[in-house]
Amino acid sequence: MVRRERHGRTEVTILIRRLALACASLGLTGTLLIPAAPEAAAAGRAPERGIQSVTPITRVHTYGQKVEAVAVEYGAAVNPRTLDRGTFTVTDSIYNFRYNPIEDLDKYADREVVRVYTNNKAGLRADGRSRAGRYVIVELAPTDPGGNTVIVSKCPTFLCSVKVNPDLPTKIVQNEAVHAAPGRGKGRGPVLASASSTPRPLTEPAVNLLVDEFEQATYLRDGTVLPYAYHLPRSYDPRRSYPLMVILPGHGMGWDGDNLGVSLAADIPATAWLTPQWTGKKEDVIVLVPQNQRVGSAAEAELMTGLVEEFMDSHAVDSRRVYASTVSYGSTLAWEALAKKPGLFTAALVTGGFEVSAEQAKGIAKAETPLWITHGLNDHLLPVRYGRDSTETLRDAYTAAGMDSERAEDVIRYTEYGNEAFSEPDYHAAYGPTYEDPSILRWLLRQKSGGE
Repeated sequence: MVRRERHGRTEVTILIRRLALACASLGLTGTLLIPAAPEAAAAGRAPERGIQSVTPITRVHTYGQKVEAVAVEYGAAVNPRTLDRGTFTVTDSIYNFRYNPIEDLDKYADREVVRVYTNNKAGLRADGRSRAGRYVIVELAPTDPGGNTVIVSKCPTFLCSVKVNPDLPTKIVQNEAVHAAPGRGKGRGPVLASASSTPRPLTEPAVNLLVDEFEQATYLRDGTVLPYAYHLPRSYDPRRSYPLMVILPGHGMGWDGDNLGVSLAADIPATAWLTPQWTGKKEDVIVLVPQNQRVGSAAEAELMTGLVEEFMDSHAVDSRRVYASTVSYGSTLAWEALAKKPGLFTAALVTGGFEVSAEQAKGIAKAETPLWITHGLNDHLLPVRYGRDSTETLRDAYTAAGMDSERAEDVIRYTEYGNEAFSEPDYHAAYGPTYEDPSILRWLLRQKSGGE
């Protein structure tokens, strides 16, 4: 090609197009790259390339994991000055496995956009300020009814298991043009993607805050497989020793062959221990989350305690600070383990659980294990008397074993929640107000074998 620079870009473009026509008339094959209009190819300008990817960012809140934000990727760094909360509309399913039939998964509503900023990765910024990058982060209100990631998995009986939805229904609409960062820092910059009323589905796997930091593994004993997740502190040092928090989740989070890891996402107990915002303490804790199959509490408890003991042998665990925290059905494993293995657990937090038996209470009393039981006054699945009777039965067992009654009331603590204490109207989920009270979590971490 002869380039006649003195005649400018217009003549160059004309020459290229004439050459292309001449090649076509001669039957020549191959590919010729014909430039876009001169204004799109000007120095510092980028041609419109549209949205490159859409990534959900999730976070676990008190009552489960939600889509917290959507990261929209473009072909070049985005001009943040052209963005506001009206630039995008995010729609999501209103379905919540606690209240809605699965058919409601197809019912949508707009989410509330609370912040929009640019970033250099598909991730949140705590300050919400833009950083140079090609991602636009659209943060959403966690109080919206939509955006829940956990759905019903299988219902072999009237009791169903749940799982994380592998095909999240979140969609985003770009209402206004998105511009590239201007070359000299002035003006709007070239258009990277024009406005469109077409909803864009998610294209990338979710970025799951905290949940993605857990490792998944399996424990095998006598031919039975127990999946579990665990989290080691970021600064984990095998020469140190750390408290171990064992999370025993509810019935629906039991392993059904298709819901690995849901016990991390369905509610807050597993991830809460990783952040001082929940615990009120800056202390590294190892978290272990067995995901038992629901085959009977005695067999499950034996399998679970085997896992705990093996895990303690292979990790830097402080044996004086091994704790259990339960949700609903998980209490049955705790009562059995505390009774059959007195002293294995330093203390336990039992939320919205089943009733302990007198025989179990007698075994638990041998180690004088501190317990804090919580229950919802209007629990619709497990009546409040389970919490009240368990407290009384345990205190009686402790006094029968020689503890004075005043100390027994302090060692076996009980809190009952009225409806007003629940930030969502699931009055069975006593872990909600329990975990929203950091003083209870701090109490648990204060316990040590041999006393506080």
